[in-house]
Amino acid sequence: MKRKTICLIYLLSKQDVRPGLPMVRRVKEAIQKEEKQKEANEKNRQKSIKEEEKERRDLVLKSALGNENKGFALLQKMGYKSGQALGKSGEGIVEPIPLNIKTGRSGLGHEELKKRKAEEKLENYRQKLHMKKQANEQAADQFRIRFKTKQEERKMEGDLRKSQRACQQLDMQKDIDVPKETWFWIEPEEEDKKGEEDKEDECTSSDLSVSEKLHILTAYLREEHFYCIWCGTTYEDSEDLSSNCPGDSAADHD
Repeated sequence: MKRKTICLIYLLSKQDVRPGLPMVRRVKEAIQKEEKQKEANEKNRQKSIKEEEKERRDLVLKSALGNENKGFALLQKMGYKSGQALGKSGEGIVEPIPLNIKTGRSGLGHEELKKRKAEEKLENYRQKLHMKKQANEQAADQFRIRFKTKQEERKMEGDLRKSQRACQQLDMQKDIDVPKETWFWIEPEEEDKKGEEDKEDECTSSDLSVSEKLHILTAYLREEHFYCIWCGTTYEDSEDLSSNCPGDSAADHD
């Protein structure tokens, strides 16, 4: 738009700019002159060989076949009339088969090869998207599994602390001053350095996981004190425990 405006200003500078001549008229004359110049340039421009071939080809294709065409003359001898469908009963085509003219410089089969490569590229792109989607889904599944595992671990740690408090209380009621295992009771928060070193040695020597500790401590509470942390109840004896308590795990009580 800016370029066209500059051209118009240039043309106006060459026109008659007398005070009485309206501006609209001068602009109109400048545009008409520009269009005439374009038409003259187009006529004077020498056409390329491809353009000339295309014009001659279009001219021949648009003109109807005459008697000078041997094939058309043979059809007429067999009773064919112009505009009539081919075939004995007239079920054939009316218009000739269109020409698919090749103007490029590529060899035969190049377009088919190009099309096949484009399809392969598209298929590879789809496979990459599918693999990326699968990877995202797997990552999401792994995250959910890890999150669920952490939740279960935190829950077991809470159950273990609850069992340790119950074990310490029940043992002390039976005048047991020392736990059967050091981790059966909740250890005091403040200890001297020697106690901390002993604790570190015990932790390193113990390979039990939280779930294993919880299972062992739960069995001890049931056998020694007839107590179930899931029910929060102390039963009279083992027979009362087995008949009234659903089981020895949280899953049995759900």
